[in-house]
Amino acid sequence: LERDSPIPAEKIDFVKMGTTVATNALLERKGDRTLLLITEGFKDALRIAYQARPRLFDRNILLPELLYEQVEEVKERVSADGEVLQSLSVDDVRDKLQAAFDDGIRSVAVVLMHGFRHTDHEKTVADLAREIGFTQVSASYETSPLIKLVGRGDTTVVDAYLSPILRRYVEQVASELGDVTLQFMQSNGGLTDANLFQGKDAILSGPAGGIVASIRTAQAAGFNKLITFDMGGTSTDVAHYDGEFERAFDTLVAGVRIRAPMMLIHTVAAGGGSVCQFEGGRFRVGPESAGANPGPAAYRRNGPVAVTDCNVLMGKLQPDFFPKVFGPHQDELKDPEAAGSGGQGGAERSANQDEPLDPEATRAKFEEIRVKIEAETGSSGSLEEVAAGFLSIAVEQMANAIKKISVQRGYDVTDYALVTFGGAGGQHACLVADALGMETAFLHPFAGQQIPEDKVRCVEKILLRYQGTDTAIPVDFTMDLAAMTAQFEALYISRFGFAMPDKPLIAARCIVPKFRTTKCGARVDTATVEAIGETGNSSRAVGGGEADEGAACGPIGNVRAYWDGEWRDTDVYQREDMPLGMKVEGPAILSEKVGTTLVEPEWAAEVTPGGLALRRVVAKKRTVAIGTTCNPIYLEVFNNLFMSIAEQMGYTLQNTSFSVNMKERLDFSCAIFDPDGQLIANAPHMPVHLGSMGESIRTVMRRNADSMRPGDVYVLNDPYNGGTHLPDVTVVSPVFDEAGAEVIFYVGSRGHQSDIGGITPASMPPNSTSVDEEGILINNFKLVDEGVLKEKEFRELLCSGPYPARNPDVNLADIRAQIASNNKGAQELRKMVAQFGLETVQAYMGHVQDNAEEAVRRAISAFRTGEYTYETDSGAVVKCRIEINEEERSAVVDFTGTSGQLSTNFNAPSAVCRAATMYVFRTLVNDEIPMNEGCLKPITLIIPEGSMLNPQYPAAVVAGNVETSQVVTDTLYAALKVMAASQGTMNNTTFGNENYQYYETVCGGSGAGPTFEGTDAVHTHMTNSRLTDPEILEFRYPVAVEKFEIRRGSGGRGRHRGGDGAFRRLRFLEPMELSLLSNHRKMSRANGLLGHLRKAQAAPPLVVQNARPPANLLGDMRTIAAGCGTIA
Repeated sequence: LERDSPIPAEKIDFVKMGTTVATNALLERKGDRTLLLITEGFKDALRIAYQARPRLFDRNILLPELLYEQVEEVKERVSADGEVLQSLSVDDVRDKLQAAFDDGIRSVAVVLMHGFRHTDHEKTVADLAREIGFTQVSASYETSPLIKLVGRGDTTVVDAYLSPILRRYVEQVASELGDVTLQFMQSNGGLTDANLFQGKDAILSGPAGGIVASIRTAQAAGFNKLITFDMGGTSTDVAHYDGEFERAFDTLVAGVRIRAPMMLIHTVAAGGGSVCQFEGGRFRVGPESAGANPGPAAYRRNGPVAVTDCNVLMGKLQPDFFPKVFGPHQDELKDPEAAGSGGQGGAERSANQDEPLDPEATRAKFEEIRVKIEAETGSSGSLEEVAAGFLSIAVEQMANAIKKISVQRGYDVTDYALVTFGGAGGQHACLVADALGMETAFLHPFAGQQIPEDKVRCVEKILLRYQGTDTAIPVDFTMDLAAMTAQFEALYISRFGFAMPDKPLIAARCIVPKFRTTKCGARVDTATVEAIGETGNSSRAVGGGEADEGAACGPIGNVRAYWDGEWRDTDVYQREDMPLGMKVEGPAILSEKVGTTLVEPEWAAEVTPGGLALRRVVAKKRTVAIGTTCNPIYLEVFNNLFMSIAEQMGYTLQNTSFSVNMKERLDFSCAIFDPDGQLIANAPHMPVHLGSMGESIRTVMRRNADSMRPGDVYVLNDPYNGGTHLPDVTVVSPVFDEAGAEVIFYVGSRGHQSDIGGITPASMPPNSTSVDEEGILINNFKLVDEGVLKEKEFRELLCSGPYPARNPDVNLADIRAQIASNNKGAQELRKMVAQFGLETVQAYMGHVQDNAEEAVRRAISAFRTGEYTYETDSGAVVKCRIEINEEERSAVVDFTGTSGQLSTNFNAPSAVCRAATMYVFRTLVNDEIPMNEGCLKPITLIIPEGSMLNPQYPAAVVAGNVETSQVVTDTLYAALKVMAASQGTMNNTTFGNENYQYYETVCGGSGAGPTFEGTDAVHTHMTNSRLTDPEILEFRYPVAVEKFEIRRGSGGRGRHRGGDGAFRRLRFLEPMELSLLSNHRKMSRANGLLGHLRKAQAAPPLVVQNARPPANLLGDMRTIAAGCGTIA
């Protein structure tokens, strides 16, 4: 068709398409003006969300921009079981809707507490909105009928925000097509009629379409176990397929939680346009992208070096065999800086964007990087070696993304095919496959067919989970309970490494109307019915004619390209000319109109009837010989690999844990350690855990040096041997070599137990005076003896003493999850050793620490000596002097002058002080480095024995970990004059009785800095635990959340405002023991950065109604009996 000619509708039966319109509008925050209507008391629920900050080490905390423009509270309340606690005030809602309508808003989201289940109030409000004239009304019971107020609320808002834009786009496309059936791909991988296409279902429309098409074409070519690999310019999307499409019901996209079925796609910021740079002694690839404009350096728009430039410099992308579409626009010719590239003046350039790639511009930019590398390290290698290094890092990043959706979930991908598409996919398919041990890749440019009605089949799934856990796994629905149970347990074992056959299986309330009930009497959590259209064989011949084993065509050129560390003569083929059956051995370049496929050495390409198959034809060497000398390329590779292992451990722990503390609040941490017990890498979990866990590892090493055996696992929580406080239980696993003779690594996981005994439920007693009152002290207990879990002995320990654990079953379930997490870490470390060799892996464990040390030393050099004294509510002080040695770029952090050991529980074990110091100095580094032991190497830490920061047994310590750690952090920042104090407390709230135990920390404001404002209602510094969703909390516990909002105006004023705190109100529905453990509730206020700045307001007292004994105010540490109806 000509550019503006009409579309011949009479020649088209239907159009099926995916779109990124909704995705782009969400990313750019360009949706429609939206009003949010939410239950009274929850106006800030979606803003506070789960209170965690997105980036652990950022002092300036930036939260995603909210989608709704206005929020109004609805006077109504329904309990978790459907009781109407407050009738809906219809007149009040009508007035608020009318005011928003008169202001020009036409889109509204309705989100009411428990509205997904008890829908009457939401229906009434939605009807009112439509009567007034709102053109887009999204009610949560229709949009996302699933429990969790925050996730369902975000989903409903995004639907209201995007649907109007989507509707206008659909109408535009439909008007151009005329009378043609138009269908759109949804985020869940299914097609829907254009008139039914909704905003919440459009966010992953484009990527989902690519996955569905790639899988169908690969199946037609005979491949059934697949990893899809969609590499574009900015990012790479990957997904796993083994007979069925995988979906997630909780997804985070552009900072928005989507609680609706979506294709399980993992995205990593590594694409052809990912920027390559040398910073901090390491090669970096991404997350910044050159984008389409200016694009990579070779695109003739003065862009930065990107991944595409690596292949240009290495000769793998040749200007003569690549589309000539580069150069500036006409209006850019007026700006020489924008147009200049490759030494050509803008005035002499073509404005038609018809120029070839510019390898000279690429080479010039690489030379700048090479010079910088040589200046900082003393050597750099050749330009092609630098390019190959960047490329290897990009490949590892993409391989790690694939591990998240495969290896991390228990799938062995070595016998899978890598189904490749996207503009840059073919250039990297062989390399990514090699990084994962895969031996086959597949590329196909064609897909799509009509679906006859007799080819539609329905698949019924039911999501089962163990009672007390939230990890639901879909299994085939049948009337055979034993078969469903067997399938569930097999899947659970493959994913998490163990099963819990003694636990009942739960399948809660069914959300599909009139869905069949199970004979087992279990409740159905989520049931799904999916209609799948079988498209039949969608293959088309890629080459011409019938397959011919001896068929071939000659190369269209021969070039020099850099492969496997050397330049080689390389044939170039036109892919469209290659007949069926033709085989090409690598190295080779296959050029086509829409992309380039690189056939690496030891690989071969074959044109099959279904597409282009790439296969490894020479077995890959299992050990990579890279030596033990630090190479900045492999420094980044190993940084990423170590972090990936820690993240996989965290995923396993979260999904196998039992308690709300670990499952919902994510109050745990996972890390890997070298043979000396030095922290190497950790997932971004809890800072107070990460900096202190190494002491526990070293305790286990000292106590068991001669007795450790393969399969042994140890557990401890002793605050005087590396622990923090008793609820934080650490599980330590030594990792042995293949012979079982020598420990080569350690892995550890630390999780906050919901109850470990003590004088109050949930084991956070505000008024304890000795550690023995705080719970069961565990010191170097052998939990697993050569592979055998000592459950009976551990249960006896938990049940011992004057204050035993209240629910040892929950303790054991969470401990098993920690064991599974450690096993995952050990497995992945052994794989790394198999690939690189033990000597190399251990060498790079040292190199990553050295790199972190150098980064901290550079940061220290920017500061001057300072000191600060911090007074707590009790009158105790933390005093710190930081002496900076400019020549050595080191610091002495001296806490001499700090108060002595306290009679209260605000004593902090030395490991906590150490962790806080490590955290602060890590945050001084404005760069992406892991927090490992190297961060403390430039620091000399002086903590006087017998002080409140280094107490002696049996001092009470439960508040030291959660409260004093925050004091230490703010003291260090004040001494360095880095930033103002944050809320200075974690607001530890516990309640419970013999049947229930619950613990939460509540967020507050963050401190301002010299160039930024503080952030409202967010967790800061030594914690980042999530807050349980209010609907989950009310569903699991006899408590009602009546209000949770930002305490506006409470942040300190100054040149930059401090963040506001939060207000939270609970009502107890049966007798409970309520405890508060906090600071900053009396005379203390958060200090400003400079003396003339006003200080923030102190946190409000906890007001308690109907308490026993009578009490209206709680100070920094109190316990009361909360009867039924008590409000706190």
